[in-house]
Amino acid sequence: MAGNSQRRGATRTPGSKKGARVGTGGLGRRALEGKGPTPKAEDRPYHVAHKRKLAAEQAAAAPGGSGRPSPRAARGAQGKRGGRTSSTHEIVSGRNSVLEALRAGIPVATVYLAARLEADDRTREIISIAADSGYPLLEVGRAEIDRLTDGAVHQGVAIQVPPYEYLDPDDLLDTAEASATAPLVVALDGITDPRNLGAVLRSAGAFGAHGVLVPERRAAGVTAAAWKVSAGAAARVPVARATNLTRALQDYRRAGVFVVGLDAGGDVPLSGLPFAADPLVLVVGSEGKGLSRLVREQCDAIVSIPIASAVESLNAGVAAGIALYEVARQRA
Repeated sequence: MAGNSQRRGATRTPGSKKGARVGTGGLGRRALEGKGPTPKAEDRPYHVAHKRKLAAEQAAAAPGGSGRPSPRAARGAQGKRGGRTSSTHEIVSGRNSVLEALRAGIPVATVYLAARLEADDRTREIISIAADSGYPLLEVGRAEIDRLTDGAVHQGVAIQVPPYEYLDPDDLLDTAEASATAPLVVALDGITDPRNLGAVLRSAGAFGAHGVLVPERRAAGVTAAAWKVSAGAAARVPVARATNLTRALQDYRRAGVFVVGLDAGGDVPLSGLPFAADPLVLVVGSEGKGLSRLVREQCDAIVSIPIASAVESLNAGVAAGIALYEVARQRA
């Protein structure tokens, strides 16, 4: 009603939820001004780059310092993000693989055992060898050992080993000469799966081969997966790495070694495998492509393994095992 001074209208009650609004005193205007440019990463105390900078400054300030942080400091500055293996170490897991590596005297950085591990003869020998050799022995939880082995089957045991040291191709002939037996080498052409390499190493150890030759590029190396499948044979059978496989085979031939390739399209059956009693290199190709053209040209003979079906094929590990058995049978 007009002129009624008692009408409440749209004014807020002093004790209401929102209450009367007051001025900001310039706070809003100052907030809009921002905080200035973003500091550099190395100037932010919480950033990894800042920790690296501090590590470098401490190294430079130390007597005789080179200005470079120590490897330990650098690892700490990089934080805990990282893969299962570093650039300098490999993880070998499984009781048989670990035990064979320890028996062969492979240098070991750390031995990991899962907590509340059910012991058997293998684990007791692993602990005994580690203690006698002075290797660090750590008991860790199952989750930690799962992380170290990237979820592989480890049976509660793993070791950290330095990178594999490859030999030169000529070293394999020296190994054969020291054993007073005709050289027997397995060369792998285009094998990229480390599990196949591990299987070949296992067969090579079982049938008395003096070593395995692999190319330096586009080929599987002795990684943790190869160690695992080899069941420790990687500790007994040397592996040589060739910059160029074709050239390495040429050098072998000049040294009086025969080269026999395994390929499905070979013209000689396995039962008639030639040169078995002579110095011999068995070349195994990949399951899909077989032997490459340049490697095939270096072979003195191409041997095929007869199988029941034309559509089936054998992987490198199986083919190498069958061929090595035939060589061992003829040499016996």
